[in-house]
Amino acid sequence: MKIAVCVKAVPDTESKIAIAADKKGVDYTGVRFVTSPYDEFAIEAALLLKEKHGGETVVISMGGAECTDVLRDALARGIDAAVHLQDPAFTGLEPLSTSKVLAAAIKDGGFDVVLLGQQGVGGDNNQVPAMLAELLDLPQVCVTLKLEVEGTTFKAEREIEGAREVVEGPLPAVFSCQKGLNEPRYPGIKGVMAARRKEIAVKNAESLGLTGKVGCELSGLQIVELMLPPDRPQGRLLDGDPDTQVKTLVQLLRTEAQVI
Repeated sequence: MKIAVCVKAVPDTESKIAIAADKKGVDYTGVRFVTSPYDEFAIEAALLLKEKHGGETVVISMGGAECTDVLRDALARGIDAAVHLQDPAFTGLEPLSTSKVLAAAIKDGGFDVVLLGQQGVGGDNNQVPAMLAELLDLPQVCVTLKLEVEGTTFKAEREIEGAREVVEGPLPAVFSCQKGLNEPRYPGIKGVMAARRKEIAVKNAESLGLTGKVGCELSGLQIVELMLPPDRPQGRLLDGDPDTQVKTLVQLLRTEAQVI
C-alpha cells in the first residue's frame, strides 16, 4: 500500500500575527511554523495504515522554507519520504490552484490512499480535500472520524449534522481527517535524529508540468486588504442587586445596543 499525506505549514497558534506593510499579507518575521493540527490526524492515520498493511508513506507540502521543519516533523514521526513543492508560482495560491499543484504531484505516484486534514488552520477554507479528489477523479470521504482499509476497499465514518454517516468504496480514495479519528503520536529523539539525515525531494512548477498554468495572477482572486479585527470595547459592570441589574441591562440593550 502506498499512502500520500498532504500537510500545511501554519503559524503557531501562540504567535502574534501582524499585517504586512502593504496590507495584503502577513508579516511572518519571527513567526514559528508548525504542522496544521488537523494534518496531524492525517499523519497518524497514514502510520497506522502502514503498521497494519505495510507499504510506503510519503508526506507532501507546498510552500516556502517554512515547510522544511514541518516535513521533517512528519519524517520524525515515522513517515518514510518527503516531497517539498516549492516555486515562486506557488506563493499565495487560493484553494483551487493549491489543489491543482497537489494533484499534479500525486496523480502519477501510484497512491492507494491520500490523506489530508479536514482544513488548514489559518485560511480555514475547508476546500482543498474535496477539490483534490475531484481533480484526481477519486472517491472522497470528508471529515473522516473512522477509517478501515481491507484489500482494495475502504469503510469510513464521517461526521454529518447530528449523526455519523458510513461510507464504503474502492481504493484509491481521498480522505480528510477530523479530530477524533486517532491520537497523534509525537516524535522521539531517535526519530528526530533519523529525520535530519533524510533527503527531502523538491519539485517545482516545471517538473510538475505546471509552468504558466498556476499563479496568483492566473487565479482571478485578488486580496484587496487584510485587517485585524477591531479591539473589543471595555466591558461594563452593573451595580445593584440582581433585579436592578436586569432592569439596567434591558434598558441598555434597548437604548445603547438597540438590539431589542
